[in-house]
Amino acid sequence: MGGREREGGAMKSALVVAGGLVLAWITMETTFKPWLDRLRSAITRSNPAADPDDDGITASAADDPKAEEEENESNEELIADQVKKGI
Repeated sequence: MGGREREGGAMKSALVVAGGLVLAWITMETTFKPWLDRLRSAITRSNPAADPDDDGITASAADDPKAEEEENESNEELIADQVKKGI
């Protein structure tokens, strides 16, 4: 009888801890949102592999002409699908 109560207590404790962690994460994200947004945008801008002139080309595509060609084909297919849908 005592073992079952302990199992239920352990489950409740685990749920309370998990809920507390989720609440703490949301609180931190909300509190520090302006700084986190600036930090994330600075990290994005400081990517040395990315060329700002090539918005649609990834670093691997810049190194591999075949990858760039495949990316262009997929972009063309996307545009064709959007045209068909009337977007």
